[in-house]
Amino acid sequence: MKYFVILSILFLSFTSCKSSKNLTGNSTTIKEISARRVAKKHVAANFDEKNIDARLKVNYSTTKEKVGFSVRMKIKKGEVIWLKGVKFITVFKAKITPTRVQFYSPFYKNYFDGDFSMLKKLLGTDINFEQLQNMLLGQSLLNVKSKRQEVVITEKAYQLSPKKQSELFDIFFLINPIHYKLNKQSIVNSAKKQRLDIRYPSYSNKNNILFPEKIKINAKQHKQVTAIDITTRSVDFNTKLNIDFRMPNGYKEIKL
Repeated sequence: MKYFVILSILFLSFTSCKSSKNLTGNSTTIKEISARRVAKKHVAANFDEKNIDARLKVNYSTTKEKVGFSVRMKIKKGEVIWLKGVKFITVFKAKITPTRVQFYSPFYKNYFDGDFSMLKKLLGTDINFEQLQNMLLGQSLLNVKSKRQEVVITEKAYQLSPKKQSELFDIFFLINPIHYKLNKQSIVNSAKKQRLDIRYPSYSNKNNILFPEKIKINAKQHKQVTAIDITTRSVDFNTKLNIDFRMPNGYKEIKL
């Protein structure tokens, strides 16, 4: 159960209302442009709203289990990610800030209170609050303008990757040539046989704001595969958010 909750926290995202216009892949010829220009356009297309309040449907599956549940997600950009998971009753509540990761389960009567080192243990690599937030908002995990990139055209998109990859993992960003949002981002650790693929199959336009309509996450480690699909029921931007969160007394601490 503890990994189910943690993975849910890691990979949750949101989508737009069904009435919004879908934006999908490109069917036209892709022009060759420089990696620097692709990176600049991608950063310019970043999500800029300050607050998000979304109701989500999440399907989670592994080789051993398959679960569907509802999630309320609230984000104050740069400050806090607040989550509440429900399946008939409240399964978990979570609050993530730049320095702290907290969650508890009223059903299982357990809790976790720590920092981002727990996410490093789970993913096998460092991750900070900004990177997690970017993943939730459909933005690149790393700043593509901070390092020199190389670009190739593949899968009808621009693939950006650092000219000098990290010693721990390789990372790739597949960028849509129409709106320059992500089609996919992948982290690969060949030595440990780990791979994380985050796909953004389509985007919606609500009030001239583009954000993922659906997100599909596949995490592979050796022969173990975890898949999470997210769909939204509703979403609002820049509203007043109540992010009250109090850790309960008498619960058992989760040891990772």
